Amino acid sequence: MAKKSKKAKKKLPLAYKPIGFALGWTSGTVAGMAFQKTWKVIRKEDNAPDALDRDRGGGEFLLAAAIQGAIFAVVRSAVDRAGAKAIERSTGTWPVPDQGGRD
Repeated sequence: MAKKSKKAKKKLPLAYKPIGFALGWTSGTVAGMAFQKTWKVIRKEDNAPDALDRDRGGGEFLLAAAIQGAIFAVVRSAVDRAGAKAIERSTGTWPVPDQGGRD
């Protein structure tokens, strides 16, 4: 019985890959929408600048990049954690082996 449990635990990270992919895609979409709304509140503009916008100052696109990165990291982490907890609740196993960090 213990042998079967170990085998199931080893297969779970592989089974979690498509779920993790879907959660990642979803979190990216949600983060993008959150950034657009945040930028609209901060700068009263519909479009945020990027590094190739010739008419925007360097500080402006760096500010946009920093805000976008922070929002993306928070949303991705929250969605990853919620997905992992849901898998653990339904299977009794954490979906990824213990690692020292995200990557």
